[in-house]
Amino acid sequence: MRTPTIDFVGRRRQWALVSGVLLLVALSAVMIRGLELSIDFVGGVSYTMTDVREDVTSAELRQAAERAGAEDVIAQVQLRDDVAIGAVVRTESMEPGSPESNAVQGALVEVAEPDDISISFVGPTWGERITRQAIEALIVFMIVIVIYISLRLEFKMAIAAVIALVHDLFITVGLYAAFGFHVSPATVIALLTILGYSLYDTVVVFDRVKDNAIALGEPGRRTYAELVNSSMNEVVYRSINTSLTSLLPVGGLLLIGAQVLGATTLQDLALALFIGMAVGIYSSLFVAGPFLAWWKMRDPEEARRAAKVAKEDAESGGVAPERAKASAEGSPEARAPITTEYVRGQGRKRKRKR
Repeated sequence: MRTPTIDFVGRRRQWALVSGVLLLVALSAVMIRGLELSIDFVGGVSYTMTDVREDVTSAELRQAAERAGAEDVIAQVQLRDDVAIGAVVRTESMEPGSPESNAVQGALVEVAEPDDISISFVGPTWGERITRQAIEALIVFMIVIVIYISLRLEFKMAIAAVIALVHDLFITVGLYAAFGFHVSPATVIALLTILGYSLYDTVVVFDRVKDNAIALGEPGRRTYAELVNSSMNEVVYRSINTSLTSLLPVGGLLLIGAQVLGATTLQDLALALFIGMAVGIYSSLFVAGPFLAWWKMRDPEEARRAAKVAKEDAESGGVAPERAKASAEGSPEARAPITTEYVRGQGRKRKRKR
């Protein structure tokens, strides 16, 4: 497959404009509309039923409560030998004895046919302490990532990777606020999970940049921006294919698990994963790489290299021959394939020389 020639770095202003608009929309959505927090964050009402109809399902209970006017419904059925023996339905907070609460209770009784039903207020199970611990874990994760990538690659690559991660988190949260998706503990877990997917794509790009850094050669033969752009083109197919193979199962989980099987917990998890991974594809190619190239080109050494490149191109009336040759030598098409016949041929040559 021929390597594409997409100008990722040259169009960095366009990508920056797109990201800026997305971040502005995300921030505005969070500030204006806010997040729709589930009852795990804000508390609600719990309907506990015993000795229910043997074949009742959680989907039937959830639909009955929603038809009665309840929102943010979570329904769970207790089974014994595949037979329903009890159920718990949680909804948003409602005043005890209010018409809304009585309507929900009546709908549940009609569907589940329980011998007994009790109503109680449930406080938030995801409190400030858990939120603080999640934020602390996120900060520690970012610090560890910066240290590791700095040691494995370089510090500026680590900062660019973290910027891409923050970019993905902000846009994902903004989309949740803009479209009114409910934020549950499963959503928070998924948001932490997508960091790994986004980071993987970014590290793949930066690792190729480091491998190709030897092609910079003498100052004036190739700029760092050109190096980053060619490296990104070499891995773009791999990055897209890897991301798509991860998105397809998550999409199946979202459509089949949530819509067909009615598993609402799977819906919260899969939705955040799908949005975050899709945004991660964009950030690894259009945020992290171009930002790294822009930052590196501000180094004095890279500035001198770029000036020499521009001078040689101006003198030759186009691309300087030495730089064109260096680019060709570093391109995937110019690399000899390492096959079994190639290796055997090299071995025979060594024996003949002896």
